Amino acid sequence: MSSGAPAASGLAAAGTPPSAPSARYDLGVRLRANSEYVAIPVFALLMAAALFAVFLLAIGKSPIEFVNYVWRGGFGTAFSLQNTLQRSSPLILTALAVAIPARIGLIMIGGEGALVLGGFAAAAIAVPMVGVVPPIVTIPVMVAAAVLVGAMWVGIAGYLRYARGVNETISSLLLTYIGIAIMNFFVEGVMRDASNPNKPSTKPIGDAYMVGYIPGTEVHWGFPVGVLLSVALYILMTRTTFGFAARVTGGNFRAALAQGLPVGRLIVGCAMIAGGCAGLAGYFEVAAIQGRANASLAAGYGFTGILVSFLARHNPVVIIPVAIMFGGLVASGGLIQRRMGMPDATVLVLQGLIFVVLLTSETLYGRFAIFRAGDAKERT
Repeated sequence: MSSGAPAASGLAAAGTPPSAPSARYDLGVRLRANSEYVAIPVFALLMAAALFAVFLLAIGKSPIEFVNYVWRGGFGTAFSLQNTLQRSSPLILTALAVAIPARIGLIMIGGEGALVLGGFAAAAIAVPMVGVVPPIVTIPVMVAAAVLVGAMWVGIAGYLRYARGVNETISSLLLTYIGIAIMNFFVEGVMRDASNPNKPSTKPIGDAYMVGYIPGTEVHWGFPVGVLLSVALYILMTRTTFGFAARVTGGNFRAALAQGLPVGRLIVGCAMIAGGCAGLAGYFEVAAIQGRANASLAAGYGFTGILVSFLARHNPVVIIPVAIMFGGLVASGGLIQRRMGMPDATVLVLQGLIFVVLLTSETLYGRFAIFRAGDAKERT
């Protein structure tokens, strides 16, 4: 036994840290554990694709032909890629509206309502300013109105959750339908543009107040704004004391209260950040696409954003590529309709299958030994 000590001290003197095997083991454990959050969503996508292929075969359509048209319509040409990026912009922002509350343990699905009300607020405040106030003043006011209205709307659900224990999923969904109804009330009533009898809308905001395209492309500035906001919110939630406190609260509500964390402010704050993101999406839909507020604002981007966020595991950075993927699916719908004789809603069937399979796959986490830490023998 006495010879073991000199040998150990000799190894230490030679510069080999005794903890090096343990550090390598811990790194391997972390890599294996994190790979689970990639492997299972990919498996869910493959299973959804297989089920959708069966659906296509059952109605006499070719799955290979469908994939070919999705690629051509979403990514195959410069035009289709730009169309995809444009459609992915609201998906990024509405997915963030789900991901940020999820970090604190809340399942908010009210992005659609915040988008609609945010877009309506931007149009409503711009209409009386058109031709009176210069765009350099009006545009920031429109952005502020959209973000503030969206933040306040989803913030209601956060407040109800903390102060009254109301389920945030139900309340945010109900607030979505209330928000759409409020927009329709004004658009079909006192704010309706009488010169447009075919479709109830507000008056147009005018070309001078519209958001332009990125130079050399047909992609509006909502896409880079969404990307930058995703990175900023990732830093906020992973590298700041606010994000740490939010994660602690999401992990154990009672422990957060016991530690004296401002749980109420954290919950409402995360909810308002989420609503602000969705409201910003509404602003870009009005100022870059529609040019006015009408029923087209309720295009389902808020609901698709739920799927994007869940597939990205509520990671703001991962949301970007996932949103681009779904933007390509949406962009290819018209080509699929024309070439395969299928309704544009076929893409929605695929999205629904992905969502159902993805939710089912949540039960697989922690069940596979390959993703778990090995026994003590692996330390040697």
